[in-house]
Parts: sequence; structure tokens; C-alpha cells
Amino acid sequence: MASNPAATCQANGDSKPGGVPAARRSCGHRSESESDAGPTSKSLARLCSRDDGERRAALEELSQGVLQCLDLDRHGSGRLSKQTLLHLLRLSRSCPLQEVRERAVELLRTAQEQGVEVPRALASGPSAFIPAKEILKGGPNQDVLIESFLSLGRVDHISMVMAMHPAYLCCFLKTQHALLEMDGPLPRHWRHYIAVMAAARHHCSYLVQQHSAGFLEAGGEESWLSGLEHAPAKLRSLQTLNKLLAHRPWLITQQHIQELVCPGAEPRWSLAELIHAVVLMAHAHALCSFVWGCGLNPEPDHIGGYTFQPPSLSHSPHSPAHSPAHEDGRHELADGAVEVEVLMKRMVELQQQQEEEECTQEEMVTRFERERSESIPTAVVRGAPPDLVLRLVEEPEFRYEDFALRGEQSPPTMRAQDYSWEDHGFSLLNRLLPDMGQLLDEKFQIVCNLTYHRMAMHEGVDTQTLRKALWNYIHCLYGIRYDDYDYGSVNVLLERSLKVFVKTMACHPEQTTAHIYHSFWRHFRHSEKVHANLIVMEARLQAALLYILRAITHYMR
Repeated sequence: MASNPAATCQANGDSKPGGVPAARRSCGHRSESESDAGPTSKSLARLCSRDDGERRAALEELSQGVLQCLDLDRHGSGRLSKQTLLHLLRLSRSCPLQEVRERAVELLRTAQEQGVEVPRALASGPSAFIPAKEILKGGPNQDVLIESFLSLGRVDHISMVMAMHPAYLCCFLKTQHALLEMDGPLPRHWRHYIAVMAAARHHCSYLVQQHSAGFLEAGGEESWLSGLEHAPAKLRSLQTLNKLLAHRPWLITQQHIQELVCPGAEPRWSLAELIHAVVLMAHAHALCSFVWGCGLNPEPDHIGGYTFQPPSLSHSPHSPAHSPAHEDGRHELADGAVEVEVLMKRMVELQQQQEEEECTQEEMVTRFERERSESIPTAVVRGAPPDLVLRLVEEPEFRYEDFALRGEQSPPTMRAQDYSWEDHGFSLLNRLLPDMGQLLDEKFQIVCNLTYHRMAMHEGVDTQTLRKALWNYIHCLYGIRYDDYDYGSVNVLLERSLKVFVKTMACHPEQTTAHIYHSFWRHFRHSEKVHANLIVMEARLQAALLYILRAITHYMR
């Protein structure tokens, strides 16, 4: 089908001030600069077709539209829009379908040869910490990314890194789709705005841009993104829960719930609406940990992900992964092999010791308190976050504080035996937000049981004790204790550099650096570090949900 070049060509100007580039494009949605793009937006949507023939036709339609637009350019009649160029850049960098990716590269090259200023990506891959060749592999990883592209219309950096663990990615995408897109008590644009509010707490411009685009696609008012004061009072009333969930969820009480849902509350939330909102917030907070913990670069069509400037001749571009911090974190890589052997030995000895010895309950509590109150430095000086984030944060000075500081009175420990996900949280969530408890439970189970029976250069390894130590250490940081777990295992299995990474990522994700990432497990595969990231993210999510669900349970009594 021939493309209409007049519809494809638009003024080649920048987006409106405050506008947000497309970040997560579902097929068929239009962005601000696509509103008149006609066949081009249709052909981009049809690239997601599961029918090979329709996909080829859409690719030809897109190509013809771009080439005819370039022909008009020579006569001064029109230009390729900035948004079309960014679409092509995104497809050239991240589309898992080779024919689409190669055609996008070809079209950008042709446009450049015709004198058009074309954008280029500022980063060499999805992550500043992980080499692109480790992420962009074929096999099962590629299959799940193709499915993601056909379903969602794009493959973002989150999916590309998570695809190192395809089983987890499938479950993650299903849960996120249910939260954001499926039928539920909250309108779709509100869901994205709540996610924006949550991501801003951790200064995560990546997720702020992603959900800002989703918010606009769903019909949200752009003015809301210029500051919280422009959003409805009902959304603003979530700010207290938002900051507590993000930084100190153990402070949440039934009073916080009552203020939002009881008769006479103004504005009033229904319990179903509120549970949807808090799961969205907790999901976004935890995802911030993954984004920062994996050093994700901005998307090619995000602010900060592209430039129209040519590469500098004076110095070659480099990603943050090649900064001094990156090199410093790896200069003792040779010692990593020794560390792996030590960890392997400790795991075996610990298992034997647990079979032979039985600690008293008093000793178990003492070991928990020792881990909870251990001083693990995490403070890193960072520049101020961009304005698109700061204008969406209320009380930016409110941050995580250690659950139990030495010499200070702390809130009571949450004993898992008194309130647990399996016995309490799961059923309550499933009742108030049907199927969500099941989806989250499946995700928790997958990440906890995920194993390839290997560790660094060793095969046939049972890593269950290490995975459990990671999960329980994160819950310990959030004040949750399992009576039947010996927290002495945490100190044996998690060396200090790993604790620094885990605590930073779980409690202060915006302070994660390349040095912190490269300093732990120096001889492990990057996929194993990504697995550790997934455990931290999901353990943090479950901890936050336990506190908010407990408060809702107390309110409902």
C-alpha cells in the first residue's frame, strides 16, 4: 500500500516544551507529534503484527513514506518529523526482528545521505554496567523479546536485561500488563501517573519518562506532568503513602488507610482503588531498584538517550561503564576466583553445620538483631535529579533511615509468623484486586526458585542457601524476621561488598554506582548479578506489600 508523503512529512522542530518522547509504545497509540502522521503511525503499529505478510507490507509502507518524504525534502516541500526519526532510531537499536532493525538502519543512513540531521544513540547498549554483547544474545532470550515486541510494540532496556532470565521476564511482563492495562478500578492514565509519582521518589528519570509517555498515550493532561499541584486532589492524597512505601514502609499504620477510605474522607478512595494504587506504587519503587542496580541507560528515544549532534572528533564517546569507577571496581578481578572458592566452601560448611547444630530461639533473635543493626555505608554524593523528576516529588528530603539504629528505639520487628505473604497478604490482595495476588505470587516463586545449578565457573551447584540468604537479608533490612531462619548464615554467605550493593539497591537505589556493581562477585557472570538484582527487587516489593497489607487488614477488622 502506498504511503501518503504529505501525511508522513511534518515540520522538523523539537517537541513542545515539557513534552515527553515516546517511551513505551503500545501498538496503535499516538504520541503528540504523531497526531497527523497518518500512514506512518499505522505502519509502525502494523510492524507488531503476528502475520509475516502484513509485517512485510507495513515495513514497505514505512520505507516508501520515508523515502517519498526525503524526495519532497529536496524540493523544500516537507521534512521527516523528529518523532519519526526517533522511532527509526529506536527500531534500529532495540527491535528483535532483524529485518525491521536493518531496514531502520538503512532508512536513517539514507536520510543522513540526503542531508537530514539524524539522531544517534548516546549509549552503546541497554546497560552502563553490562557489556551489550552479554545482553543481546539469541536463543530463548530472543524469542521472549520478539513476543514482547509483538505484544507491546517495543522492547525496552528493562526487558532486554531481564531477558537473561526468560522465564522471569514472561511473568514480569504479564504482571505489569495486568497492573497497567487490564480492567481494574483505576483509569489507565491514573495508573501511569501513580507510577510516575512513585518513580520520582527514587529520582528515576528512566521510569518517569516511560510512564509519562504512557500517561499521555492514555489521554492524560500534559499539565499534570509539570507539577503535582496540577494533578487532582485525590491523586495528591497518595503522597504520604507514596513516601512511606518508598522509604520507610514499617511506619504505615491503619490510620493512614482510614484517612483515605473511611466515610467522610475527602477525597475518598474505595478499598479496591487504594489497593490497586499501592501495588502500582510498590511495583514502581521496586523497579527503580532494578533500573539503578543494573545501570540502565536511557532509551534511545528518551531525553538523555539521543543527540542530533555528530560524534566529537576530539574524543570517542564512551558509556559510564568505562568510567574510572568501572575500572576501579574490576582491577582485582584475578582475586575473584579465590572468592568463589571461599564462598563454595562456606556454603558446604554451613549446610553441614545446620544439620549438626541447633540454635536456641534467643540466639536466633540475637543474630537477626546483629544483622539488622550492622552499619553498612551507602551514602554517595550525586548531582541533583533533572527537573522533570524534582517537580513531581513532595518532601524530597524524606529518605530511607535504618530500621534500627544502634542506641535508638526502633519499631517492633514484623515476625513473618504473625503476618506473612503466604498466610495473609496473598489472600487479602487476591480478594481486593482479583488475580493480582496470584500473579505476584507466581513472580515471587519464579525468582526465588530460579537456578541454573551453576555459580561463576562451577557447574552442578545448589545455590538455594545463597538465594535464601539474599532474600532474608533484604527483609531483615526492612525489619521482617523469620523465626526459623538462622541469620548467622547471612554473615557467612554475603561478603561486605555484596551487602553494600544489596543495601544500596534496596534502600537507596539512586546511589548505586558502577563501582558498587563491579565490586561484588567479581568472577560471576553478569546474568548471575542480574539474578541477584531480581531477588533484591522482588524481596523489596514483598516487604513493602506486607506492611501496607497488614495496615489494611487492621483497618478492616
